[in-house]
Amino acid sequence: MTLDGKIVAITGASRGIGEAAALAFAARGAKVALLARSTAAIESLAARIGPSALAIPCDVADRSAVNRAVDQTVERFGGLNILIGNAGMIDPMAPIADADPDQWSRTIDVNLKGVFYGMQAALPVMLKAGAGTILTVSSGAAHSPVDNWSAYCASKAGAYMLTRSLHKEYGAQGIRALGLSPGTVATQMQREIKESGLGPVAKLDWSEHIPPEWAAEALVWMCGAEADGWLGDDVSLRDPDIRRKVGVA
Repeated sequence: MTLDGKIVAITGASRGIGEAAALAFAARGAKVALLARSTAAIESLAARIGPSALAIPCDVADRSAVNRAVDQTVERFGGLNILIGNAGMIDPMAPIADADPDQWSRTIDVNLKGVFYGMQAALPVMLKAGAGTILTVSSGAAHSPVDNWSAYCASKAGAYMLTRSLHKEYGAQGIRALGLSPGTVATQMQREIKESGLGPVAKLDWSEHIPPEWAAEALVWMCGAEADGWLGDDVSLRDPDIRRKVGVA
């Protein structure tokens, strides 16, 4: 798929799926805005990609920062065609009775409110253009609870419903809304899960996790018409048929 001239904003772009997505979209000719709190990391990634990349320090839990990041993207590149809500965290990993309330709230702020802020900032630009794609990195935890992951499961379930709501409210106005449930991915988050020793995912061998590049390729595929059958829903990269469609089987 070619994405020549398309303008993409990616949250959580400093590492993992976000970094891989930035490289995958840029390789297809897209201009990419890299949003993350890790300024040095996104500046380094932008330097690797070249003039078609813009590093924007941004905490997605800060509504004003997200609005400014979208404004900067539009000012630099002239618009916004695709938003990828990828920023996420999993702490606290603990039973509900023992979970730190401040950490719990922070995960909701990032994983759920951060997705909402991104959608709300991008929508005016996309609606004015008459089209746009908003992709959210979802999870199997959005649909099935996992022990000790209450904040993560609740936030991902909420983000899934945001995707469904976005499609219901704006699908007829040209806004494509989809989520990607990638399965377990070999990222820093999986290292944190492994170190916690809590739950079934912590017991998985590292070889069972897919590379972040697979998730990035799925996000690229989701920008095309072939993915329209999943509008308003999650695309599961665990599905062998989806993997064949994406080209990572």
